[in-house]
Amino acid sequence: MADKVFVTGAGIISALGIGKEATLEALLNGESGIGKITHIQTEHEEFPVGEVALSNAEMSRMLNVGYPIDGLRTVLMGIIAAKEAVESAGLTEKELRKAAFISGTTVGGMDKTERHFKTVFDSNVETDDSLELKYNDCGYSTELIADNIGKFNLITTTSTACSSAANAIIFGANLIKAGVTDIAVVGGSEALTKFHLNGFNTLMILDKKNCRPFDKERMGINLGEGAAYIILESENSVKARGASILGELRGYANTCDTFHQTATSKNGEGAYLAMRKAMDMAHLCPQDIDYINAHGTGTPNNDETELAAMQRIWDYELPKFSSTKAFTGHTTSASGSIEAVICLLALQHGFLPKNLGWHNPMKEDAIPVIDDVDNSNVKNIINNSFGFGGNDSTLIFSKFIKENG
Repeated sequence: MADKVFVTGAGIISALGIGKEATLEALLNGESGIGKITHIQTEHEEFPVGEVALSNAEMSRMLNVGYPIDGLRTVLMGIIAAKEAVESAGLTEKELRKAAFISGTTVGGMDKTERHFKTVFDSNVETDDSLELKYNDCGYSTELIADNIGKFNLITTTSTACSSAANAIIFGANLIKAGVTDIAVVGGSEALTKFHLNGFNTLMILDKKNCRPFDKERMGINLGEGAAYIILESENSVKARGASILGELRGYANTCDTFHQTATSKNGEGAYLAMRKAMDMAHLCPQDIDYINAHGTGTPNNDETELAAMQRIWDYELPKFSSTKAFTGHTTSASGSIEAVICLLALQHGFLPKNLGWHNPMKEDAIPVIDDVDNSNVKNIINNSFGFGGNDSTLIFSKFIKENG
């Protein structure tokens, strides 16, 4: 059974740009990708969002793909991010044949479904539009992404709302620890859709201004989209391939507080248990955590309960923390892997992401990262992803220090 799980590759696309370099530059410069809606035909233009700047046609040309992929934004973004991850890890076709591919998504091909559903609904007979609805299935998106990356030994999908990609990472790590595979391509992809926009608007948790996580005057979410994947490997595989290590996935946990369909419990029980159990797996105490990349959606409920959970653990002094959703928007099912890549960039390049939009403390002793911070001594980072239904996941990424000899 494998003990350690290492990260050897990463790929990302979001409102911050295409690839790790563009993402890093935007983070270092404090440049948010949130702006006016461009790619969705909707009357709700009052809500700012974090859209990927490319149209479906532009991504299709970049990837040299056609129907049906050209109509599935989740798939297009997923291919771009997964390709970067695989290439950065230097994986060969032969190595991919023994690997697992695990992708998290909740809307799948909903963007295509939206374009055909009314015609199907209004028709009494099967039409060409009816056939387009099959692409709605989350697993279909995963299969299409995988088909454009390589041949895999195992392909599966996780769908747990906003913790989907984080749970894909956990699933991949468990497969490695159980000896099922030595390599796993894990993460998630999620396109912004009218379904998203109208659903969150119905919940009355969208902000008409740029979101302000952990600010006393926070009003809600800016939705976003994107994809990110990381390559997980066993220690034996890393040694055999001579692979470069970006970091170690040292601990993780998934919990459920079963409190409410959308809200979290006031004391943040699920978030508290996820962080505690992840630290227990990593054999770390609270003082060992140097930074928390919080779920931090900017809603009154989430930020209050996540902060409550953090203060239950770090009652003496909170570690440095911030939410990067003011950069990317809330990318829902993809957020766990997008923020995992951001955490890995922080470990590698010696910085902590700022909490954009923050002005007023919720509590005097709970001030997020708002200025440039020296990250040279940061070794252990918590990455939180919390989904509807209280499905809460925590990942711990640690800096890899090569042993002498």
